[in-house]
Amino acid sequence: MTSNVGTIDRILRAALGAFLLYLAFFSDAALFAQPVFKYGAAVIGVIMLATAAFRMCPLYSIFGVKTCRMS
Repeated sequence: MTSNVGTIDRILRAALGAFLLYLAFFSDAALFAQPVFKYGAAVIGVIMLATAAFRMCPLYSIFGVKTCRMS
């Protein structure tokens, strides 16, 4: 598995993932009271956190994008 997510990208993904999980489970926003948005935000948040943790994004691999210097 080759890394394709750089440090700044990882930080942004982790922050966005945590924020989406917060919105899904702890916010009182009316939008996230609906199950589609609540669980959709939760799934995307988990994916963002996982790609940040593993430093590998499958979509980046498909499109040939690389935001890190390492190979």
